Amino acid sequence: METVRVAIRQLPGSEDLPLPAYESEHASGLDLRAAIDGYVKFKRGARMAVPTGVCIALPPGLEGQVRPRSGWALRAGVTMINSPGTIDADYRGEIKVLLVNLGDEHVVINRGDRIAQLVIAPVARVEWAPVPVLDESIRGDGGFGHTGR
Repeated sequence: METVRVAIRQLPGSEDLPLPAYESEHASGLDLRAAIDGYVKFKRGARMAVPTGVCIALPPGLEGQVRPRSGWALRAGVTMINSPGTIDADYRGEIKVLLVNLGDEHVVINRGDRIAQLVIAPVARVEWAPVPVLDESIRGDGGFGHTGR
């Protein structure tokens, strides 16, 4: 497995928070933490852009995929409204996580809580090849639910 060096900058006021980290030996995602002051009461049905206090500079050919934390989604109904969120290689701003509380209760988010995962993945660039007809496939033009019959 190849290790990629990625430049990361902690924003002023977030230096006390750990950098995003893998929480187990074979984890795919680095945990992102809430860089908020104190805590926020996250009301049910609410949406929120939660700052992480970090900016990154991904090398060309890579993207960051921000994904929900599965345990939090199951236990409390907190997930992301744009899952996965994409961080492009040319973005240099703060990573923010767009959360939504779909649960039945309010949720408290504390400073430093793990709120999402960041997966770094390769990106393929596309060059279109216009053709008059596409080759045949078993599925053809069958749409949503077509393969479940």
